[in-house]
Amino acid sequence: MNGMTNGARPLRIALTKGRPEEKCIEIFENSGIDCGEMDGKGRRLTVPLWGGRLEAVLAKAPDVITYVEHGVCDMGVCGKDTIMESGGSFYELLDLGFSRCGFVLASLDPDGFFAGFGDKRVATKYPNITRDYFAQKGMDVDIIKIEGSVELAPLLGLSDAIVDLTETGATLRENGLHIIERICDISQRLIVNVASMKMRSAEIEEFIGRIAGC
Repeated sequence: MNGMTNGARPLRIALTKGRPEEKCIEIFENSGIDCGEMDGKGRRLTVPLWGGRLEAVLAKAPDVITYVEHGVCDMGVCGKDTIMESGGSFYELLDLGFSRCGFVLASLDPDGFFAGFGDKRVATKYPNITRDYFAQKGMDVDIIKIEGSVELAPLLGLSDAIVDLTETGATLRENGLHIIERICDISQRLIVNVASMKMRSAEIEEFIGRIAGC
């Protein structure tokens, strides 16, 4: 970011706390960005990186989108699932390729879900994604929002199926659920504020050029 204007604040990037944050830092370091301050960050939620040219903001995934969309952060990293569920006005510029998993439709009775004419109940943590998926199929379903273990809903008779994320399918199998259809693949993505992309394009493009492929 050699072109950063003197006196300008560092580029801010919102990272999803936990494993995604750790993986991002690994990518940054592999690209030559100094992230030494992260080692002793303690409970700090903003951490200077790369000699102060970059500032990491540690947040929950849905808040990453909020901070980027409102321009308090120039960039952010969050899952495609969060982007699809929350929506927003920003650029999605890079697939970072980690935390790969997929949305699936699963049921205790995979052959019977699409049979018959009665309304189906579908439990999920992602009502918007689920609604869009069934709208594309021309189906009306009763969507039940679940905050915890979605697999419980069909086991207790609350729903006929679930829409959820899975990496290996092991939890589904252990609870007797079968995948009916894989809806889409998910991974962590880099998003950029619209105004920042215009005003600080050289810095952002340099940053993206460094981390792409790492």
